[in-house]
Amino acid sequence: MLALLLPLCALASLYGQSPADKSRRLTVARIIYEGGGDWYSNPSSLPNLLEEIRSSTGLPVEKEEVQLSLKSPELFNYPYLYINGHGNISFDEQEVVRLRTYLDQGGFLHADDNYGMDESFRREMKKVYPDAEFVELPFEFPIYHSVFEFPDGLPKVHEHDGGPPHGLGLFSNGRLVVFYSLNTDLGDGWEDQQVHNDPQPVRMQALRMGVNIFVYAIGMI
Repeated sequence: MLALLLPLCALASLYGQSPADKSRRLTVARIIYEGGGDWYSNPSSLPNLLEEIRSSTGLPVEKEEVQLSLKSPELFNYPYLYINGHGNISFDEQEVVRLRTYLDQGGFLHADDNYGMDESFRREMKKVYPDAEFVELPFEFPIYHSVFEFPDGLPKVHEHDGGPPHGLGLFSNGRLVVFYSLNTDLGDGWEDQQVHNDPQPVRMQALRMGVNIFVYAIGMI
């Protein structure tokens, strides 16, 4: 943890002081998508995650998420995209092209299955990267160690299909461009405690894993 303080301070300086970087807003941008899925689910999750990022790292993240379409002219101002939901996800041709361009130019997408979006998300990502496959990330992968230590990979928040959670990665040109948290539901763990009545230790594990994902992602840009 101490070894990370200097890099985190450098990131805080980069995002907090350089006028040239003001167009790159340090927050989570939630993707609005078509298809009928509830892209807006877990409304308290991202503000809580941003608060935990701020308190754990000192990074000058904003207090609120941003919600945008992949067609938004603001898309490339956000280094971290987030997509979740319980139902169908659908990208049209323009959205497919823009998402691939965004990712290939240094962006990052965290997909968090709330239980029910897996089939459609995998289908749509095949449009974005037809030749790439999701792979299970080994527990030693840096995303599990960027701030907090997760030697056994993703924490388990909620039971869906039983079995362990899966941290899946999609790579382009050797870089992790999509992290897919499956069979855990981190977003539920980020929500206000009274929403799901998750025990506080479970919530903290979920929030800390979210911190790791965010810090890993912005360190890659």
